Amino acid sequence: MPVRLASVVATHEQRLSTGIGELDNVLGGGLVPGSLVLLGGSPGVGKSTLTTMALANLAAAGRRTLYVSAEESAAQIRLRAERLSVGDALAIPVVAETDLATVLATLEQERPDVCVVDSVQTLHSGELASASGSVAQVREVAGEIMRVAKSAGIAVLLVGHVTKDGALAGPRVLEHLVDCVLQFEGERERTYRTVRAVKNRFGSTNEAGVFEMRDDGLVEVLDASARFVAEATHAPGSVVLCAMEGARPLLVEVQALVHGSELEQPRRVAAGIDRNRLALVLAVLGRHAGIGLGHADVFVNVVGGIRIDEPGADLAVALAVASAARGRSLQSVAGSPLACFGELGLTGELRSVAHADRRLSEAAKFKLGQVLEPSRYRTLRAAVGAGLAGLDGRSTSDLQLTSA
Repeated sequence: MPVRLASVVATHEQRLSTGIGELDNVLGGGLVPGSLVLLGGSPGVGKSTLTTMALANLAAAGRRTLYVSAEESAAQIRLRAERLSVGDALAIPVVAETDLATVLATLEQERPDVCVVDSVQTLHSGELASASGSVAQVREVAGEIMRVAKSAGIAVLLVGHVTKDGALAGPRVLEHLVDCVLQFEGERERTYRTVRAVKNRFGSTNEAGVFEMRDDGLVEVLDASARFVAEATHAPGSVVLCAMEGARPLLVEVQALVHGSELEQPRRVAAGIDRNRLALVLAVLGRHAGIGLGHADVFVNVVGGIRIDEPGADLAVALAVASAARGRSLQSVAGSPLACFGELGLTGELRSVAHADRRLSEAAKFKLGQVLEPSRYRTLRAAVGAGLAGLDGRSTSDLQLTSA
């Protein structure tokens, strides 16, 4: 029968620290015994490296661990473990197996504190006739692993594949089944990676961790803003964005290149931001700031391989494109890189975004004195004028923003 919440006794599980501060923060303080965590990411981004490092730290702390590999051989896993300079990687027990029944029997026999299953799409249940990775197989595999994990109190990290669009592959029931869904993002050719929680039953989804991929594994980037600001250029088409990675302020450089197109339909290329959002910003920029780019190719990139999905990046994209189109650098009066944030409305107004105080504090921390943001400028035209005027100190009214 139903009971009142006031009479329910809430228990607080002792979390298992992975020894990786950025990962623990995203998880909400560490792994919860008996929980299922789904880690998704594109091939080569570093999912196996991250999970191996976590198990190595847990093994060094005296925790029982198990690595179930359905994609790589035990020899391949050892080679990766030898490359990583963390924890006690060679002490991790490994099972290279694709048969679900064998994996479940191993879990019930070994009863580890933490287990990694790499990957959930390659395990196969002999009770089903369908192939590995099918909807039925993934549902069956995840359901059986969850049953054993809950009954034995095993924290399980399920590694999952992603589609071409970056979404988790497999049935959506998989995301609803697990307790936490983590997205591991980054480009294989770039060094920076981010991990963020899409769903978390035991913590907040407002946290994000930043890593740098090196030869000896992933290294936590505790102050990513310092690196990006130090590398920011003063050339036309560059601006510093005061972004938010979850609840953490992050300063990143946004660069743009505008070049006359030789094609009937000019190209719009975006890296690190949504391409549809770029199209929206260009339309508002042409209609309300007088910078039309209908016959030019436009390229926009968020430096470092970071992906920004928040609307607060609109103003940075607009200023970078305007600067590139006019060939004028964006600098504050003091000569430091110009910082900005804000969302664009379709009528040309600047709209406020969340955590403005945190963004401004992060900019002040790195002595970025002038920040263009919605509380100072109400329209895109005024903000673009102020940004382009910063080089020689002219007032906004002296600028003539005409169509390109």
